[in-house]
Amino acid sequence: MLNSLANIFKVEELRKKVLITFALIFIYRMGCFIPTPGVDGSALSSFFEELARKQGANLFGFINIFTGGALKRLSVFALGVMPYISASIIMQLLTAVIPGLEKMAKEGKSGYEKINQFTRYGTVVLCIIQGFFLALWLENKGNFFGMTVVPYPGWLFRLTTIITLATGTLFIMWLGEQIQERGIGNGISLIIAASILSRLPESFYQLWVLYSPFNPAQRQINTFTIISLLVLWLLVVVAVVLFSQAQRRIPVQYARRVVGRRVYGGQSTYLPIRIDMAGVIAMIFAQSVLLFPSTLANFFPKAHFLNRVFSQFLHVRGLWYNLVYVLLVLFFMYFYTAIVFNPVEIANNLRKYGGFVPGIRPGENTAKYLDYVATRLVFAGAVYISLIAILPTLIMMTFKIPSYAIASFFGGTTILIFVGVMLDTMRQIESQLLLHHYQGFMKKGKLKGRR
Repeated sequence: MLNSLANIFKVEELRKKVLITFALIFIYRMGCFIPTPGVDGSALSSFFEELARKQGANLFGFINIFTGGALKRLSVFALGVMPYISASIIMQLLTAVIPGLEKMAKEGKSGYEKINQFTRYGTVVLCIIQGFFLALWLENKGNFFGMTVVPYPGWLFRLTTIITLATGTLFIMWLGEQIQERGIGNGISLIIAASILSRLPESFYQLWVLYSPFNPAQRQINTFTIISLLVLWLLVVVAVVLFSQAQRRIPVQYARRVVGRRVYGGQSTYLPIRIDMAGVIAMIFAQSVLLFPSTLANFFPKAHFLNRVFSQFLHVRGLWYNLVYVLLVLFFMYFYTAIVFNPVEIANNLRKYGGFVPGIRPGENTAKYLDYVATRLVFAGAVYISLIAILPTLIMMTFKIPSYAIASFFGGTTILIFVGVMLDTMRQIESQLLLHHYQGFMKKGKLKGRR
């Protein structure tokens, strides 16, 4: 592993890509600390701390994870890449249900560029909408426990906020594209991973305060808990790596055809079906839907009944919260898989090119067989994703960890995204090393990407 890391800087082309990637991520992190004009950052930070203390987890805290703390400070990158991710998911769903977009997606590179352009337009629209409502929310001091976050509200502040936040998100999109073209790895995914990783020092500090090695009187966790958390983190990372790479390989045989003096086909291959085809997306959907009601109740501070209901029944450590969370994960796993995995289309393509699954008749029977296999795999993946989703809550209850920011590093979207991005980046670096006749990260086998 150390030799492979040293070889990265021996290849000039790869060294330039890695340095460009680090430079662009550094620019992104600097932008997370540039404040939006007209906002009292200290009052907003105090509000987020108080909200986290009362509710434990909320939609604002969830979005703050993907922005690397930019939302808490309301910097120019406060919206982060969430509008772009939302627009991408919406376009992916529309592509599956609108024939025109589906035809466009099959046109190859030109179709991909058109859909990507539509995604950018959708991102701008979402940024304008989110920026406007965020400005209105900031102006109402009743939402912030009586604190004044915007000293001078009005349309000038609203327009400034909309333009600033929309421009910040578009600049992040540009940084992601530059990393994709001139750097190494998936640009947007690396930006999200950098945002998640930026929270690590603060979480370590909170864990250090809980342990208090020099003040046993204030110690809340012991040495055994620290060791157990470390071992558990390693086991979770190994499990995520195994499941993210796991797939069911369905054998496919192509019929042999003789055209003139040439023989075509007759080869054997396989059709890979991944276990967690919708892992992270299903978890993001479920968490957003679950946290939206309690967050919406904060916009109505006088609605004490709603706040009491959501704080009791949808608390992050409560039974109802985790039960509904698991059910939503199961639902979105099947829903998203049904959108992106079309067994009828796959079966028709196999028959079109002379391929068939041994022992299964081509056409309708093959489609039913693929649907049967995918359904069983999705259930196994849904169980695995559900366990990862509620793991932070289990850690908080088992090890008496009061901070959700610490527990989130042991499960949930944080560990799935971080491990997945690292695997993708390592796979691309390894392919570059092998291209220049250097040894990769693994002596035996190879790294497989998530796609």
